[in-house]
Amino acid sequence: MDEPDGPLSFTACLSLVSLLHELVGGGAQAVVATHSPIIAAVPGASILELGDWGIRTPRWDELELVTHWRRFLTEPGSYFRYLLGD
Repeated sequence: MDEPDGPLSFTACLSLVSLLHELVGGGAQAVVATHSPIIAAVPGASILELGDWGIRTPRWDELELVTHWRRFLTEPGSYFRYLLGD
C-alpha cells in the first residue's frame, strides 16, 4: 500500500493500524509506504527507512518522521518561522 493513511483522520489511522495488525496476526504480509508515525508504529512491524543515506532499519523512535512530528508538536513555531518568515 502506498500512503494509505493520506486521507485518513487520526482515529481512522488507528483503525488502519488495528486492521493491519489483525491481518498480520492471521498470517498475511503487508508492505506499506507511509509518512505517518501512527502507521509506522504497528506492533511487530519491520521498518525500513529510505533517505539520503540509503536504506536503514531503525527503531520506530529513531525514524526521521517521528523526530520531526515530536519536534513540531512540541514547538510548531520552530517550523513556522522558516515557512512563514516570522
